[in-house]
Amino acid sequence: MEHNLAVGLDIGTTKIVAMIGRKNDYGKLEILGIGKSKSLGVHRGVVNNITQTIQSIQQAIQEAEAASDFKIEDVTVGIAGQHIRSLQHSDYITRANSETVIDDEDIDLLINQVHKLVMLPGEEIIHVLPQEYKVDGQAEIKEPIGMYGGRLEANFHVVVGQVSSIRNVGRCIKSAGLNLEGITLEPLASSNAVLSQEEKEAGVALIDIGGGTTDLAIFRDGIIRHTAVIPFGGNVITEDIKEGCSIIEKQAELLKIKFGSAWPGENKDNEIVSIPGLRGREPKEITLKNLSKIIHARVVEIIEQVYAEIKNYGHEEQKKTLIGGIVLTGGGSQLKHLKQLVEYITGMDTRIGYPNEHLAGDSDEDITSPLYATAVGLVLDGLKRQERKKIEQQEEEIVVEEKVIEEMPEDVEEPVVQKPKEPRISFLDKLTDRLKNFLDDAE
Repeated sequence: MEHNLAVGLDIGTTKIVAMIGRKNDYGKLEILGIGKSKSLGVHRGVVNNITQTIQSIQQAIQEAEAASDFKIEDVTVGIAGQHIRSLQHSDYITRANSETVIDDEDIDLLINQVHKLVMLPGEEIIHVLPQEYKVDGQAEIKEPIGMYGGRLEANFHVVVGQVSSIRNVGRCIKSAGLNLEGITLEPLASSNAVLSQEEKEAGVALIDIGGGTTDLAIFRDGIIRHTAVIPFGGNVITEDIKEGCSIIEKQAELLKIKFGSAWPGENKDNEIVSIPGLRGREPKEITLKNLSKIIHARVVEIIEQVYAEIKNYGHEEQKKTLIGGIVLTGGGSQLKHLKQLVEYITGMDTRIGYPNEHLAGDSDEDITSPLYATAVGLVLDGLKRQERKKIEQQEEEIVVEEKVIEEMPEDVEEPVVQKPKEPRISFLDKLTDRLKNFLDDAE
């Protein structure tokens, strides 16, 4: 596949989206093709039927290939699902020599120490995100590299997930004939697509309401501070409408999208929708007021759980206030009057997040829908990975050239060629490599 292209694969509970994109001359993201299929075999963000998931992935990939005329080989995939949880952890190292400055190696040592934390059986650490450092007791240090000190400590935000769930996703991708280029946490991908840098600095909570789960990511001072996955999404609302109105799921979904509202006061008592009955049965009449009451009850429950997580992070403390408020994205954010309801429950400023922050100006309206926030974020992530690889390759080439230049006559002492500084590998890259190795060994 061409090097400046990247493919994001969003394996969701309701849909699987494959998106091909590249950077245009202005550094904006141009979407070349998009394919989507109904997601069968995924429940609450977790694969529970491998065969069906593989078929859905292949269908989405074929559609994207047909739309863009490119052959897809490598994909960047998002992981989410109800098995993801996060915790706060502090750790420290004592340096052997406090006369030297702190460098990358010290930070790697500290981060690797966090990786030795004992997890529940079957769980693995996905992300270790340093929050702030302390050097010899001096607190609130953002970047300790280059400072002197004997004791280096840090607070970490640690994201944990189930190994088997992550491996199953990897297995589906491999069996669909694709190569796994990278893994990203979905709330992180969505936030790259819809949040501005100013919002991340000021403090903002991103709520991504998907089909099976609602993801939360909180940023402050440009750093991710808290993540959570709540095991409810748009599907439970549809389920409630189906049960409450005794209609089939397809009709419930259409009702929700066309006439649904999160605010019951909006509808008059006499507004009625007639739904055709099943084969020879009488049509059903449903008042829009009742419909929005059903939706309202479930949406309130979802928002209250998310708000509990925001308070959990400490939004009510003065130093941790989220000035940017809340950004809603994902398919579920398109529900009418949701923004007003969220503002009413949380008292925080709210906007709907469209993934047009990084998209080229002439993108289709379809693509800028909140439905595709995660997919756009994954494409951006894939492009970033490729840029990093390019830089690493260039650095290696430079070193090889240096060696060639510095081959001297034999009687002259050979100069010492400095090895290039190993770039720090992010944990997701390590996780991707581990997963690739595991799948290769498992064959």
